[in-house]
Amino acid sequence: MRRMASIQENLDRLTLTKVTLICEDAGNPLAWWDGQPFDRILLDAPCSASGVIRRHPDIKLLREACDLKAFAVEQLRLLTALWPTLKQGGRLLYVTCSVFPQENEEVVQRFLMAHPDAIEQPVTLPNPSSWGLPCRVGLQILPGMGGMDGFYYARLMKQIV
Repeated sequence: MRRMASIQENLDRLTLTKVTLICEDAGNPLAWWDGQPFDRILLDAPCSASGVIRRHPDIKLLREACDLKAFAVEQLRLLTALWPTLKQGGRLLYVTCSVFPQENEEVVQRFLMAHPDAIEQPVTLPNPSSWGLPCRVGLQILPGMGGMDGFYYARLMKQIV
C-alpha cells in the first residue's frame, strides 16, 4: 500500500487525473476486473530484486539460485493473467528490478511466443543509451548506470485483430 500512496502522490504532483490505480491480485483478475479493458497496464512483477543489491546487500543472503525459476514462473503467470484485461491497441509495461535474463527478457520472449496478438513495442526515449542497454526484448539498466539501481522494462502492445 505504501507504493500505491507513492504512485498517487506522483500522479497528484504531475496533475494526472485520468488514472485509475488498482491494487489487487494480478494473477486473479476475475476476482476484481469489471470486464472493461484497460488502455495501459503497468506490471511491476515480483522478482529477485537483484538490481537493488548495492542498496540492499542482504539480498545476497536472502536469495538462492532456485528462486529465479520460481520468480520466472510467477512473472509469466501474472503476465498471462493480465493480458486479457488489456484492450486491443493497448500497451502493457513489464518491469522488474532484476538484472537476470531469466526474470526479464526470457519471460517476455516466452510470453510473446505464446501470444500471437502481443508484439514488443520498442521504447523510444531521448538519449536511449542512458535509459538502458538493449536486450533481445526490452531494455536493461545495470546497477550504477546513471547512478540508478538495476531495472528491466519491456513495452508490449496488443495488436488490433
